[in-house]
Amino acid sequence: MAEVELPGGIKFKGGKIFVILTALTTAGGALWGGFEFYKDYLTMKEQIQEYVAPDLSGFDKDIAVMKEEMDSKTDLIQTEVEMLMSEMEMMMQEIRLVADVANELKNDLRQDVRRVEKIVNDVEQLVKEDSRETNQELRQTTKDIQEDMELLKGKLEQAMTELEEKIDKRIKLALENPLSQM
Repeated sequence: MAEVELPGGIKFKGGKIFVILTALTTAGGALWGGFEFYKDYLTMKEQIQEYVAPDLSGFDKDIAVMKEEMDSKTDLIQTEVEMLMSEMEMMMQEIRLVADVANELKNDLRQDVRRVEKIVNDVEQLVKEDSRETNQELRQTTKDIQEDMELLKGKLEQAMTELEEKIDKRIKLALENPLSQM
């Protein structure tokens, strides 16, 4: 096994050497990392102290010009919106007027329909009454005609009988007449 002797009489054997080397390299790496971090810190500090803010006055001027343009366009848009709103209001008034006229027409039409229905109902009632009266009169007239026919038939039969009797009487007289034999 390997053995290392240091000045002062310290001896290290095998595994201890390995542990000591690992500890020394770790400490060296930590020191090196710390120095690098400190160097970056100093560089950044120097850059921060040398930093000068850029001149943004050109942007401010551009922003002011854009704001003026937007204000003028906003005024123009506001004017157009007001004009559109006034036109919309006029259209709404016309729509309301048309709706009112339509409602009036609907109400007038409804009244006219009711009036016509009433007239039709009255006419139907009159036609029914006239039809009943006409039917009654027709029945009565038919009955009267039948009675008159019966009466006429009886009178006609009586007249025929009388006529036959008269004719028979004349025929008998004519046959009894001595002059007729010649």
